[in-house]
Amino acid sequence: MHFLFDGPEHARHTILLAHGAGAPMDSASMTAAADSLAGQGFRVARFEFAYMASRRSEAGRKPPPRAETLNPEYRAAIEAIGPSRSLIIGGKSMGGRVASMVADDLLAAGRIGGLLCLGYPFHP
Repeated sequence: MHFLFDGPEHARHTILLAHGAGAPMDSASMTAAADSLAGQGFRVARFEFAYMASRRSEAGRKPPPRAETLNPEYRAAIEAIGPSRSLIIGGKSMGGRVASMVADDLLAAGRIGGLLCLGYPFHP
């Protein structure tokens, strides 16, 4: 799994952000959000789900899978970053939706410290 990092390396909190359904982790909106959060002193780690990463090397535009099928990938990103109470998970649109789907049990277990959703899709 590949991450894009912004912000101070030893920040008090790290925010793990997933992209939306149609734009990658380095899109203008994701970059603007990461820059803004980093400017406030957060460490930001952006990642891509496999379907989006495959768009970089394969011809054609693969549609996103159902959000709930991305839960294991989001959990893998959390494990790669290192779960802790100083980790805030979230994302833009679909990425925020997936983060919200895995957040409850992780928060209760002390494996994350919060949830941040940007442009959350209340209606699919």
